[in-house]
Amino acid sequence: MKKLILASSLILVSASGMAAITPCAEIKEKIEAKLEGKGVKNYQLQVVSADTETKNRVVASCDGGRKKIIYQKSHKGDVAE
Repeated sequence: MKKLILASSLILVSASGMAAITPCAEIKEKIEAKLEGKGVKNYQLQVVSADTETKNRVVASCDGGRKKIIYQKSHKGDVAE
């Protein structure tokens, strides 16, 4: 009986952890909204693999830590994606 309760508890904990994974597109949209709300212009947000090295600022991680979102200030005349 104890094994059944333990197994059920582990399954529930695993399922709740998986439900907490937020897609990168959703997080990126929220960050863009905040930046635009603050009047920030000429920037790029890029989703890259978590192991990608960058000199740019990492503003979030997503997809359960498998990816990260980096912020880069664009130069004048560059078009932000």
